[in-house]
Amino acid sequence: MADGLSLLETLTDTAIDSALGYEKAAEKATNAGLKGTLTSQASKRRNTVEALNAEIRRLGGEARTNGSTAGAAHRAFTTLADAFGDSNERAAERVEEGEDYIEKKFREALDKDDFTPETRAVVQNAHREISEGEKLTDRLEEQFD
Repeated sequence: MADGLSLLETLTDTAIDSALGYEKAAEKATNAGLKGTLTSQASKRRNTVEALNAEIRRLGGEARTNGSTAGAAHRAFTTLADAFGDSNERAAERVEEGEDYIEKKFREALDKDDFTPETRAVVQNAHREISEGEKLTDRLEEQFD
């Protein structure tokens, strides 16, 4: 169970990073449609974070709020990289890269046997939302590339 809680906390940190990434990309986007889509995705991801945090609390842990150190470093790097190129293209690329990463991380976590059935159901629901986001960002990257 402790391993499951630790893994759930790591996944939640990654989901927070993802929400922050969507929010940052929405700030950079100049296309109104793209900006709206990214803002909507950020909201969905925040809801996913809340569901994951609820499960962490149910397991006796403390809710996660800050994301990961690696996520913070990635956001700092992308801020530098965003200084070059079209802001809409960069925003779409950044969220697409992030969604590929988070989808893989959740999929690999589900391949392990670290979760109780209740926790597994929460992580599976989160993975579904993330998979939908990953497909959407693939389309966005194609549209703005």
